[in-house]
Amino acid sequence: MKKSSFVALVLGTVSGVLFALGMCMALLPEWNMFTQGVVFGSVGALLGLITVFVWRKMERKPSIKLSGKNIVAIIVGVVGALVLGVGMCLCLVWESFVVGTLVGLCGIVMLLSLIPIIKGLK
Repeated sequence: MKKSSFVALVLGTVSGVLFALGMCMALLPEWNMFTQGVVFGSVGALLGLITVFVWRKMERKPSIKLSGKNIVAIIVGVVGALVLGVGMCLCLVWESFVVGTLVGLCGIVMLLSLIPIIKGLK
């Protein structure tokens, strides 16, 4: 394993755990730790962004250039993840299984559409 891959693995794992723990702390009212959860989640998200830059620097890759294609991919990814999350909430929280499943499938299709958007069709 290359050093850059190991560093990315460790930083990515730590950032993911901090982000997930922060979201649990913020969103579970039984824990009564909303403010601390927002702090943990923000630190995890920031560490995730730092991980990308550190890994790219160690791999000697050029900096990320924002083009129209990249912006569309980012928007489709964010909206797809939100739609999938809404579908899960409809199923798990509001017990609307049919509508939640359909909304979740729409989110999955949006996320799957990222493959041809990013890689293109040949």
